[in-house]
Amino acid sequence: MALISKIRQQGSWILIILIALGLGGFILMDMTSGQTSVFGSSQPVLAKINGQKIDVNEFNRTESILYSGSTSDVFARRENIWNYFVEKILISEQTDKLGLGVSRAELLDLQFGLEPSPVITQRFGDQTTGQVNREQLNQVRQMIESNTLEPQMRSYWAIQEGEVIKERLQRKLTSLVANGFYTPNWQAELLFSEGSGFLNFAYVKVPFDNIDNSEVSLSDQDYEDYIEKNKKKYTNKEERRKIAYAIYNVFPSKADTADIYGKISVLADQFRSASNDTSFIEQNRGVMSPIYVKKSEINPIFADSIFNLPKGGVFGPYTESGAYRVVKMIDKKALPDSVKSRHILIQASDANSAFLAQKTIDSLKQVIEKGEATFEAMAAQFGSDATSTKGGDLGYAAPGQMVAEYNDLIFFQAESGKLYTVTTQFGVHLVEVTGKKFDKNEIGIRIASLVSNIIPSEATQKDAYNRVSIILNKSKSVADLKANLAKNKDIKLETSTPMGKNEFFLGPLGAGVQSRDIIRWAFDADLESVSPQVYVYRDENLYFDNKYVLVGLEDVIEEGLPAVEKIKKEIEALVINEKKGALIASKMKGKSLESLASSFGEPIDTANGITFANPVIAGVGSEPKLLGKLFRYNTGDITVPVVGNSGVYVAKIITKAAPSAATELVTTKRNLVSTYRSQVNSKITQVLKDGATIKDNRSKFF
Repeated sequence: MALISKIRQQGSWILIILIALGLGGFILMDMTSGQTSVFGSSQPVLAKINGQKIDVNEFNRTESILYSGSTSDVFARRENIWNYFVEKILISEQTDKLGLGVSRAELLDLQFGLEPSPVITQRFGDQTTGQVNREQLNQVRQMIESNTLEPQMRSYWAIQEGEVIKERLQRKLTSLVANGFYTPNWQAELLFSEGSGFLNFAYVKVPFDNIDNSEVSLSDQDYEDYIEKNKKKYTNKEERRKIAYAIYNVFPSKADTADIYGKISVLADQFRSASNDTSFIEQNRGVMSPIYVKKSEINPIFADSIFNLPKGGVFGPYTESGAYRVVKMIDKKALPDSVKSRHILIQASDANSAFLAQKTIDSLKQVIEKGEATFEAMAAQFGSDATSTKGGDLGYAAPGQMVAEYNDLIFFQAESGKLYTVTTQFGVHLVEVTGKKFDKNEIGIRIASLVSNIIPSEATQKDAYNRVSIILNKSKSVADLKANLAKNKDIKLETSTPMGKNEFFLGPLGAGVQSRDIIRWAFDADLESVSPQVYVYRDENLYFDNKYVLVGLEDVIEEGLPAVEKIKKEIEALVINEKKGALIASKMKGKSLESLASSFGEPIDTANGITFANPVIAGVGSEPKLLGKLFRYNTGDITVPVVGNSGVYVAKIITKAAPSAATELVTTKRNLVSTYRSQVNSKITQVLKDGATIKDNRSKFF
């Protein structure tokens, strides 16, 4: 009890958690070393969280260490790191006040002990067994203790220690908050009552479209009243901006297509007479497939033509998936339905460990092939997965059951009794096929392919860019841009949803550097201005310009409650429905269900077994206003008209079953507390963020 009392004394934020469990949020693990010396006033400030600074250099250093060599989206990963830095500060504030911490001994145990942190389990877990790789962990510990850990790994490990500390503090704080929940008897009784009492009722629903929009007149006051009644929904926590954008999609011209077809047709003729298919494919950037495919795996439009080719036969050019293709039959044979194999796996998690694993596997291969050792003995000594105790035996596997590299080796390349090496996501394997089953004798073919993507030429791209540039040069405002684009059928102006200053995803343009540049420009631009730049989007796979984009700043929505003109279009349909609802309700007042059904041409429907705890009407959905009213009435009563989400209702209570006497209150209380406690971990950081003072300068840096 003393502990709970201490929690309650630390501030109102815990009470907010207890009240506002509906708020969303998520936890990210620690992504920094926890060094506080970089937060000096002389450093560039990325943000201030409750007055505590986040240094941009430390932020960038963390990104470079965690994502070195990564191809993940740069803006998404920065968002992840940002959330970490903010959450770390906010959680530390609370745990410091509560006297919570992680001792050195505890930290060592969380990294190398019998019950390691989830951070360690995730990073050093064996993907096959799910167990922590103790050998790797012990190697790291020895290098730390002997001070032989490489500098890059030392920096990474420092960040990881921070992650472990963060995760542990998070759990401690969550546990304290969760254990502060209590369900009194009256709440358990109310919950039981809401689930046991029920209604059966008949109703008439008159949809809003029963009245034409032209019959409703709206004034600015109607809009203002609606906004005021729903101000929580429409209040902006930050300034947002709407961007007008025009996308010119760049497509290949007829001349481009004809030129590409002509070139691949020449290659197709040469391919037919090529004496060395492998050399020809390499010289012309084709693909010599190592796998065999079944007829069912080929596009049915071309399957017969390709599958019936003789060995050395060529089919094409043909068009598929935006490219011209030419294929040559290399081989055809019956495929096994399952293959039995055994392996010795040396795990590898990076380039260095993969290199060492390959050397070990090569040595084992030589020893076994020379007869100096058996496969079973080497598997028992060197194997790093569960099969090591079974001589490496993996049993029979169906096609696709193993990871792709292993699957392709045993099904399409390996001969029984011979040893092969292959690298997969798990590490490096020494493999032997020990059996094959042929039940269906289904035929597979191996083909070589030439592919020419049908893309716009440089000349076509340049011509498209010039056309867009001409429109831009004539457009000094968003109004000009609209007028100029109205004359062009190939490009139209669209408007984004309201954007925040740190966002990086822009409608159909998606995420990326160009989208981020557009949003950054918008927050430095004047209203109605047009960017002087043509933004170029490139196809990331085929490396050509596929979109040219013009943008302008269409609207600025200030922080706080917006003016009517800012969201008039957005809420117009809702305000109209509200007015319609009032008109329809006035016409429905005081009438029976039969009279309403006749006057409005709507059926009398029924709903049965409706409880307050589950206010959903079959075929209608959630109508909380209606259900809230209904439970105030008794059997035989007819309600006043109720304006709901999709129409106006009048209902008659057929049966109102009183709630049964509350029983098993202990179980009800336990279940309710368990439900609330399970939500704490996912809500706590969002509650802290909502109560924090955050000055975010990210848009000044990236």
